[in-house]
Amino acid sequence: MIAYLGMYDRPETASANDLFWQGIRSALGRGPETLHRDVDPWVAWTSAELLLAQTCGCPFRTRLYGEVELVGTPDYGLPDCPPGYYRSVFVARKTDADKPLAGFDRTRFAYNDGLSQSGWAAPLIHMQDRDILPGELVETGSHRNSALAVIEGRADFASLDLLSWQMMLEHDDFAADLCEIERTVPTPGLPFITALKTDPAEVFLALKSAIETLDETSRKALHLNGLVHVPISDYLAVPTPPGPVLTQMKIKART
Repeated sequence: MIAYLGMYDRPETASANDLFWQGIRSALGRGPETLHRDVDPWVAWTSAELLLAQTCGCPFRTRLYGEVELVGTPDYGLPDCPPGYYRSVFVARKTDADKPLAGFDRTRFAYNDGLSQSGWAAPLIHMQDRDILPGELVETGSHRNSALAVIEGRADFASLDLLSWQMMLEHDDFAADLCEIERTVPTPGLPFITALKTDPAEVFLALKSAIETLDETSRKALHLNGLVHVPISDYLAVPTPPGPVLTQMKIKART
């Protein structure tokens, strides 16, 4: 069986995630002894042996819907977001703190992955609605790498998952050299999923129990407030913009 909680897993939260998993495993009465960390997310998400994983809203609605069971959505208590929702944050170097988002039109945009809700889909829809278009796309592989791309001058601005941004402010010194430019509207947060053969209600109750019994220090490290049911229809209703390839073609056509 596979258990993968890699979306917000970093050195500073690893021990809390381990304790969280032990609580889930105890409540379920089965599962691997430890979390899978050296596994490709897509291998975990699509495995018939998947017991539990956290994915992103964009992969869920575009590729995983119908192939996995939706279990529930964690509530991270994010500001100005309904329970179970999150949003994206546009960041830039502090030297550009006075520049509005429109001022980044046709400049270099760093994003983690073309199937990321917070790093790609939400910011592209946000920019599209304001007639803003990046001038160059810089794919980085992670939100942290997107932030570093801006710091290092390889990109001019980036879009980060709000919780990832909060964790950077807590743990990464370089975050002090970045500033927020704007935030997107809230969308459903990163859902927990399981294989089709597994009862999602059983996994939901195990997750809920593990969150409630997790020690306060670990809950604070993971920003875990609770677990909610966000309807599948809410995930499917989120708009999906063209991917990086088509966007790059549009950028070239307008230069």
